[in-house]
Amino acid sequence: MKQIASTLCLLVLSCAAASASPMASAARGVIPSTVQQIISVDYRALKNSDTAMALKQQVLPQNLKDFEAALKQIGIDPDKDVDQLTFASYRATKEGVKVIGVAEGSFTKKVVLKKLLLHKIKPTKYHDSDLYPMTGGMEMTFLDENTLLFGDSGAVTGALDARDGYTTTLDANNQVSDMIGSADSGTVWSILDQTGTQNMLVSALGDAGKLADFETVRKRVLGSHYAMNFTNGVTFDLDVVTSDSVTAATLSSLVKAGVLYKKMTASPIEKTALDSMSVNSDSSNLQMHFKADDQQFQSLMRSNLFAAVSR
Repeated sequence: MKQIASTLCLLVLSCAAASASPMASAARGVIPSTVQQIISVDYRALKNSDTAMALKQQVLPQNLKDFEAALKQIGIDPDKDVDQLTFASYRATKEGVKVIGVAEGSFTKKVVLKKLLLHKIKPTKYHDSDLYPMTGGMEMTFLDENTLLFGDSGAVTGALDARDGYTTTLDANNQVSDMIGSADSGTVWSILDQTGTQNMLVSALGDAGKLADFETVRKRVLGSHYAMNFTNGVTFDLDVVTSDSVTAATLSSLVKAGVLYKKMTASPIEKTALDSMSVNSDSSNLQMHFKADDQQFQSLMRSNLFAAVSR
């Protein structure tokens, strides 16, 4: 049970290194229908919040660090030139899970290609796209004048296969695409598919996830989405979509028990954070809400709980 609170806190505390607004059509068009998770990052909103920027520096994921370094190599300053980042993981038939990123911003294709030419970086051709090597073994290509796609070679070519009609795109996956409208108004938002959400819950529930009764509940979980905002403090809203109200209510009870268990060993600032979480069920959805002002959240960032769940 004690893993429930820790995993949910991890969702709240570490996802803020990513954030975003509604996804552009160029990004949507390269995400394969076998999508597992979408995370969108709004750099414009991120830069307007001292709390978000402090959190970004503390828990910035390695893949985002690598990408920022690769962008700088080709003359793009992430802090000035990038408006939005979208990451998507998808299941490739023979290669397991692949991850792509899409960056949109004030940079232009002409200026970036000129920089690449000066460094004698030459492209290879895939379908009608020019693929350019980046640091860290990644490749990139422009989707339009102000949008580029990046990732390892297999991830990028798989995304281009979807865009060019060789495989199906996100729009063919109603289970995931239908959830986007419920989350994409957040400064931070993410969608997780059925299998990904089921695995997340098994991890969160720990030993409780091994019970036979939970196996029945797990099969009725359909997906999840969260949104995070930094206006007037920090707010986080997570919805787990299930097939019926009984499943949602059961999950709600398990999560509440986990939060209560964690409070028994929490520090004063950690108890304040846990008190700021509300968990309930609404129809067929498990809902979790977290809210804190900037001072509370920045104090929480310095706590042992934060260090444990964000490493």
